[in-house]
Amino acid sequence: MLLVVAVLLAAVATYYATNITMTRTQIELVEISKEHVWVNSSGAIATFKVQNLGGRDILIDKLTTRGVEEKWDSIWVHRVPSSKSVTGDMNVTLPATLDSATETINGRNYTQQVIDIPLQSGCELLVYVLNPDNIQIDDIGTAVSVAIYTTNAQYIKEVNVESLTTQ
Repeated sequence: MLLVVAVLLAAVATYYATNITMTRTQIELVEISKEHVWVNSSGAIATFKVQNLGGRDILIDKLTTRGVEEKWDSIWVHRVPSSKSVTGDMNVTLPATLDSATETINGRNYTQQVIDIPLQSGCELLVYVLNPDNIQIDDIGTAVSVAIYTTNAQYIKEVNVESLTTQ
């Protein structure tokens, strides 16, 4: 009888340790790349690529610029199909381009967001933010922070504000 109890306790301890180990090894890892903030006299636009490189799905529950939370209706997202990857840089886009719930930029369909953004493991998002924070033309050449918040962490990138004016 004692032998059966000892085997059952060992089995429960092994199951518990395996479960803890497996959930801890699937870490969250997000990378922000291809980041830009452009500004001209008609407004500003921020853009970047988000990759979920970790072993678990994430939920982006907040985006900030200069520490100020962006409203969801100022964010447009393109979900890159899981079988593809975007290697080129983000396109320079005028703020006036983002004026409806769905937009096409460089042949990609972007959708205006209304709620938190789920992102599966191994997938990518392309993001445009219309008039982030209070970025003005006087900010050209200065660095601003762009941050993504998930349930477990925050990911921050510093970006130099660039001129959107064409000559």
